[in-house]
Formats: sequence, structure tokens, C-alpha cells
Amino acid sequence: MNKRVYIESYGCQMNVSDSEVVASILAKDGYTPVKTAEEADLVLLNTCSIREKAEYTVMQRINEMNNLKARNRDLKVGVLGCMAERMREDLLEKKKVVDLVVGPDAYRTLPELLEKVGTGQKAVNVILSREETYGEIEPVRLDTNGVTAFVTIMRGCDNMCAFCVVPFTRGRERSRDAVSITSECRQLVRDGYKEVTLLGQNVDSYKWHQTGSITTAVANGTRSVDAKGRHNVNALATVDFADLLEMVALACPTLRIRYSTSHPKDMTDKVLAVMSRYGNICKYIHLPVQSGSSEVLQRMNRGYDREWYLERIASIRQYMPDCAISTDIITGFCGETEEDHRQTLSLIEEVGYDMAFMFKYSERPKTLAARKYPDDVPEDIKGRRLQEVIDLQKCKSAERLASYLGQAHAVLIEGVSKRSAEHLYGRNTQNSVVIVPRVHNDIDLRPGMVVHARIAHASPGSLQGAVLEVLNEKVVGP
Repeated sequence: MNKRVYIESYGCQMNVSDSEVVASILAKDGYTPVKTAEEADLVLLNTCSIREKAEYTVMQRINEMNNLKARNRDLKVGVLGCMAERMREDLLEKKKVVDLVVGPDAYRTLPELLEKVGTGQKAVNVILSREETYGEIEPVRLDTNGVTAFVTIMRGCDNMCAFCVVPFTRGRERSRDAVSITSECRQLVRDGYKEVTLLGQNVDSYKWHQTGSITTAVANGTRSVDAKGRHNVNALATVDFADLLEMVALACPTLRIRYSTSHPKDMTDKVLAVMSRYGNICKYIHLPVQSGSSEVLQRMNRGYDREWYLERIASIRQYMPDCAISTDIITGFCGETEEDHRQTLSLIEEVGYDMAFMFKYSERPKTLAARKYPDDVPEDIKGRRLQEVIDLQKCKSAERLASYLGQAHAVLIEGVSKRSAEHLYGRNTQNSVVIVPRVHNDIDLRPGMVVHARIAHASPGSLQGAVLEVLNEKVVGP
């Protein structure tokens, strides 16, 4: 009997990638992914706990499942991911609609847990692991455009930032086998994908140890090239993130490579040198700062101060003057003063970010901040400071987009524009959205093509370009 599963992902790109691993595990148990919850025998909500609002959204969605169950008594509902680990008791006791609760390191046990659910019992497994990476599981690509894909390179986080719940919901850092990562990227190329994003909570702390020969690896600064031009290491190899980037760039020269997320305290010049060396590594870095005040950063337990962060920005500009930089900013963290807030605004001015994710601080249970610091900035002040950050960043984003006017960029087309069926959208190496006409010189452009486009107009959120040439796979870099 064919079983149908609907997986709904919330939060970060990591959750999207995890949902694809879950789909692969369930496929071997006879489940086929479907597009809506109404079609499914099993609904899985892959959840996020990073902010209170994210949890509230999922709770509302869980309540909606009661209506679905009323129409389909055989429907099973499961909660996966970070909320599953953090709120397992509430989910099972207070939300009667939930049959299954599974943490991010327990997805391999889903078939056994579902068998238990089939007998009328509740099932739960939220045990965190120090080894699980799902490295050998080939994901089932969900809701894909067939052009871009995610590949998880590591799991967990050791940083213990004062505001962050991730170490408690995803466990300790562990890095995935570099060879399996490269193999998955090669498979993406064979399947027709044109871009990959390498994912980790802190990619800069990626580290994999292996004894023996690693084809296409670059490790410890020692390289040798065989007759076929493949790079080999024949020693005890430690592959760090810069090495991994180079491995993937060499193994998949037609694949655009992005990554997320970096941590300012761990980003090295070695990574920047590799990025500058390869045209298929996109010139875009997401480098969360969180605050422009050294005093706030110290309370946040970020491991760097304002000066260190600005030195990292200067190094990025030195290696790649055209590199785009985005960030995360939290307003109203515990003890933040007006002077601290002004320092955040001045840092935004100084860096000139292309884009930012901006939020009010919300206290999360079990975190260092919840245990140690009072949440003492009033909500109205948090909101006012957030709006000031948003307004300034809008200006900076507009300035950055306007700076591209007249330039010619390689644009990887991803899909049809939301505003016009006569236009397509794609992204340049700096991760800016570029809108182009659907037809060029009687050629119908389509997702997966790379075009050379001259930027003719800049709006607040995107660029518009005139296509000069269709490049296809000849050029994937800038």
C-alpha cells in the first residue's frame, strides 16, 4: 500500500535540508511525498525554536491539524526538529492531535516510531547524538526548482551564544565526511543542479579527520596531482572548511557554491583566499554581527568585539572587493543602552551591508541569557530601536544595489518572476535578485541557464537587467 507524507518546514535552511533527509528515510518505508496536508496519511511539521514567534506559528499550525484529523481519522501528525526536542512534554500532553515527536538526531528511527503509532500509542525520540550526520543518506529533494539545492556539511553548535537555543536543541558540533559531501555535490551536477549551498550552524568550525588517500582533497597545505589532474592526499588528513570549499570547487567546476552560516570569531583568511581563487564560489558571505557594541557582544558571549569584527570585514574587502556581505542584528538584548544601540547603527553605516535579518530580542528558555541576565529593555524601546535599524539598513541596501548599475553580471536563472510571466528571476554571485526578460534574441530562457546581463535598474529589493549573452555552463562565476 502506498503511503503519503506531507512535510512542512519552518525556520532555517537547515530544516529544509533535514526535511529532505526525512523524506529519504521514509521513502524506504514506502512513503511518497505529496504537496498538501489534505492528501497525506502522515503530516510532519519540521519546527524551529530560534524565536518565540517561530514557535507560536507552529503551535497555531498544530491547532489547525484538529480539523484535518476530524475529516481523516487515520491521519497521523508528527512534530520534528528543534521544538520537538525542546517542548516534547507539552506537545504530547497538551496537543492531543500530535502522535509523534522526533528530535533532529533521531530521524533514522522514524519507521520504528511510526509502527508504534500505528498501534495507537504516542511515540517520541528526542535523544541528541555526538556522531549523527546522516552523511550517507541521499536526500529526496522537496519543492525544488531543479536549479539550487542544500547540502548539510555539519550539525550542532558548540558556541553557546547567550541568546541562542540551538546548542540545546541540536546538540554538539560534528562534521560530516568530506568525501560524502563532495560525492553528493557531484550527484547534484549529474541531476542537473547548478548551485549548492553548504549548510552548518557554524561552517567555519568544520573539521574532518581521515587517514588515507582523499581524492580531490586539499589538506594541511599539501597537494599532489595525478595524471588525470585529481588532487590527492596520502597522509593523516585534517580537512577544514577552506579545504572543503576547494574540494567542492575542484570536483564540480560548473556548480555555483554558496555557504551559510559563518561565525566572525572563526572565519579565516584561508577561507577568503579560497573564495577569491575560484570563480564558481560565489562572492557572498553571511556574517552575523548581532550588535555593534563590544559590551553587548561580551554579554552575548559571541567571542569577538567590534574591532575584531571590523577587521574581518576589512579582510573580506581586501581579498574580494566585490564581495556582498549580509548579517543578523538583534535589538534590545539584555542591558542594551542607547549608546550600545547607536554603536550598532554606526557599524551598519561603516560596513554598508547588502542585506540584514533584523529582530527584537526574545528570551529563550535554558539559554545563558535567560539564566544570567534580566530581559530589561522594554518592548516599546526594542521596537523603536528595531525600526531605526530597519530604516537605516533599507538605505544601505538601496545604495549597494544602485552601485551595480551599468555593470554586467553572470545571472543564474531560477524561475519565473512573481510580478510578470514575461520575466524570469535569478541571482548574481553577490546573491542579489536580478529580473531579466524571458526571451533573448528569439531564445526562450529557462531556469538553470546562466546569462550575462547588464544591470539597467535598481529597485529596493531587486535589480533589472538586459541580457547580453546566454552563457549556459561556460561561466558560473562573476
